[in-house]
This record gives sequence, structure tokens and C-alpha cells, in this order.
Amino acid sequence: MEYIIQIIAGLVTGNATGAAARGVSLGTVGNSIAGAIGGLAGGQLIPGMLSNGSLDAAIGGGIGGIVLTAVAGFIKGRMAG
Repeated sequence: MEYIIQIIAGLVTGNATGAAARGVSLGTVGNSIAGAIGGLAGGQLIPGMLSNGSLDAAIGGGIGGIVLTAVAGFIKGRMAG
């Protein structure tokens, strides 16, 4: 169940990051994929520091989605320009 929460949190924050920072947007599909992968990664790393179960999974997934989407978008932008 926590994996689903992490993926959803990553999807939401990945797309929000792409919408908020147009310079790092990967498009809807790219933001969704990067957000979901980042959500899973962040959801595995961050909850170890906290202790609230599902809330930790959502927070970790959200932070991971933001970070991976922003980094991937930045790299894409640098390679294109």
C-alpha cells in the first residue's frame, strides 16, 4: 500500500513541479514518469528518518517526485541548449 501512496505522491508533485517551473518541465508524460520514479525512491529513503507510516510515504514520495523531476528537467534543458 505504501508503494501506491509513494507513486501517487510522486506523480502529483512531479506534474506540479513541471507546471510551476516551466524551464524544467518534461511534458505531462515525462513529469509523470520522473515523478513516479522519484516518488518510489524518495519514499524508500525519507521514511527511515521519520516514523508516521503512510504519512511518511506520502511526504517521501512527494519530495522524491519534486527532486527527480527538477533534476531531470534541468539536465534535459542543459543538453538541449
